[in-house]
Amino acid sequence: MGEVALPLDESHSLAGLRSGDEGAFLELVGKNHAAMVRVARAFVRSDAVAEEVAQESWLAVLEGLGGFEARSSLRSWIFSIVANRARTRAQRESRFEPVASFEEQEEAPAVDPSRFLPQDSPLFPGNWSSPPQAWPEERLLMRETLELAGRAIDELPPAQRQVIVLRDVEGCSAGEVCEALDLSEGNQRVLLHRARSKVRGALESHLGSGK
Repeated sequence: MGEVALPLDESHSLAGLRSGDEGAFLELVGKNHAAMVRVARAFVRSDAVAEEVAQESWLAVLEGLGGFEARSSLRSWIFSIVANRARTRAQRESRFEPVASFEEQEEAPAVDPSRFLPQDSPLFPGNWSSPPQAWPEERLLMRETLELAGRAIDELPPAQRQVIVLRDVEGCSAGEVCEALDLSEGNQRVLLHRARSKVRGALESHLGSGK
């Protein structure tokens, strides 16, 4: 992969960081630290440990700036550092299962098969018979709903939790997630689908059909 065109704000940050501008570093910390803690928390089971991982990652960012070749966005590179450090910390604490083990496991269907039409249905075989309904935005944004979604994410298997945090909480692209977690595009897609389906299932229990 060749060098990518960084967003203007990242280019300015990178130039400032490489020139030793303390203000540029503090600005970068302000923009990214909370997200780094959330990413680390997807690997480890303690807020305090996630904070430690984020702090350690900032040191690694400063030490590694000289080797950053802009083959990905600055944010993606930072998240990769966080993910690697959090993974190492979790392995040390015996709380991390490698992604490969999840790929090998047979899981129950992410969505109840009864919600789909049978393959021999004369109309739309295999399509939804009971499709998901849209929920009112004001209900989705209620504090209780957001807290429920957060708990549902925390209860996901590690690999699914890591992918959904990066994709849906932090807004990373599929490519950024694949790079940060060292996943193939196909594995990323499967893990995200399973994670979203489980979180939606938890929300359906709370919000109902949305009608």
